[in-house]
Amino acid sequence: MSGLLNVVWVVFWGVLVLSVLVFVHEGGHYLAARAFHVRATEFFLGLPCRFKLSRKSAKVGTEFGVTPLLLGGYTRICGMEGAEDELLAPALEIVMRRGRIRAQEVADSLGIDLDHAYDLLVTLNDWAAIRPYYDSERGESPSQSTYPEAFETVRRDASLLTEYDRGHDFAADGTSDPGLPRETGMSPDEFLAHERRRTYQGVGFLKRCAMLLAGPLVNVLLAFVIVTGAIVVRGVDYVSDVNVIGSVTEGSFADTAGIEAGDVLTIVDGTSVATWTEVVGALNGPLSEGRDFELTYERDGVSHDVIIDLPDGEPTELLGIGATVATYHPTLPEAASATFGYVGQVASAVVQLIQPQHTMEVLDQSSSVVGIAVMTSEAASSGVYELALIVAAISMSLGFMNLLPIPPFDGGKILIELIQLVIRRPLPQRAIVILSYVGMAFILFVFIVVLRNDVVRLVLG
Repeated sequence: MSGLLNVVWVVFWGVLVLSVLVFVHEGGHYLAARAFHVRATEFFLGLPCRFKLSRKSAKVGTEFGVTPLLLGGYTRICGMEGAEDELLAPALEIVMRRGRIRAQEVADSLGIDLDHAYDLLVTLNDWAAIRPYYDSERGESPSQSTYPEAFETVRRDASLLTEYDRGHDFAADGTSDPGLPRETGMSPDEFLAHERRRTYQGVGFLKRCAMLLAGPLVNVLLAFVIVTGAIVVRGVDYVSDVNVIGSVTEGSFADTAGIEAGDVLTIVDGTSVATWTEVVGALNGPLSEGRDFELTYERDGVSHDVIIDLPDGEPTELLGIGATVATYHPTLPEAASATFGYVGQVASAVVQLIQPQHTMEVLDQSSSVVGIAVMTSEAASSGVYELALIVAAISMSLGFMNLLPIPPFDGGKILIELIQLVIRRPLPQRAIVILSYVGMAFILFVFIVVLRNDVVRLVLG
C-alpha cells in the first residue's frame, strides 16, 4: 500500500507542477494576443477534451476553463491555423449574405469540391469570423469530433465587432445575432482584411514574434521571481570561518571521542586554532598519516582534552566534524544578480543541447517527465523552499527549451517567421510540415534518451 501511495504522490506533484507551468506558458501567449487585439477563443488548464468546466467571458469572449486531462494547458489564438486562399473573401461574403449555409452550398456557389469548401469555412471559423452551426434535428452536437454540415454568422455590433474584439457593444442599435444575414458595407476583400487584422496572421512580424516569445519569457520571468524571492526570504547558507563545530557525524571518530556540535576547538595536535581554516590545516597532518593526536575544546566555558584514536598508519579522510553553517540574507539587488547568473547557466545548457559535440553530455544530465515528477515530489516532501526552487528550475528549463529554433517549439515558429521575412513570402505548407517532422524526430530522440536516464537512475539504481 505504501508503494502505491508513493506512486500517487509522485504522479500528483508531477502533473500539478507541469500543468501549472504549461498553463502559465500559454497564459503568456494569451496575454500578448489580447494586448495586440488578436482574438483568442479559448484558454484552458488541461489538454483539449470534450468534457470540461468552463465559463465564457462576456467582456473578451474567451472561454476560460479546465479539462480533466491535467497534463498542461492550451490557448486558441485566432489565425494560427489554416492557409491563405484567394477564395476566403468570397466564402466569407456568402456566409455573411446568407446568415447560415451548408458547406455543400458554399462549394456549389464557388464551383469547388466539398473538402475545399470545408477548408475555407474552417479557416474562417479559426479566425472567429464565422462559427459552426450544430443542428440538433440532424443529431449534430458541439461534442462531436467532426464539423457540422452548416456554418453561420457570429454576433456583431454596429461596428462589425464580435464578442472577441475589444470595445464591442452589443447593447447599441445595429447589433446582429448569430445565424442572421449581415450587410458589411464593404467589398468582400475589404471585409476579409477587416477580419484578418484581428488574427495572428493579420498583425505585423514583430507582433507575431512577440506573441510567440511571450510564453517562454513568462516561464523564465516566473522562475526569476521565484528564485530571487527564495534567496531573499530563505537566505544563502555559507560556511562560517570560526572554530566552532557545527555538526558531528554519528559513529565517527569525533563522535566516539565524545565531541559534540557547538564545541569550540582551541588546540589541534599541539597547534592553536582560531578559525575553521586553521582547524582543517591542523587536522591534515594526523589524518593523512593515520596517527593518534590530542584535541582540546571548550564546552560551556570548560576546557577539555581528548585523544583521537585513529587506525595506526592508515590515512583517514574524515574526522566526522562539520563546520558551522551560517545564513546570509542578501539584498534584493544581490539576489537578482545571483539569479541572473543562474539564468545564464540554464540558457547555456539548453543551447548546448543543439550543439552536436555537447548534445549527449547535456542529455546525460537531464531528466524526462518521470524524473521531474520524482524530483518534484521529493522537493514537496522536503519543504516549501525546496519545492519553490525545483518549480523555478523546471519553469526556466521549459522556457528556454521552447526558445530552441526547432519546430514545433515557439523558437521554431519564430525561425519560420524569420525565413518568411527574408524570402518575402509564406513558406510552402509542405516545407513547414517537413520542418515539423524533423523537429518532432529530434524531440522524440531527446525524450527517449532522458527517459532511459531516469529508468537507469530510479529503477536500476
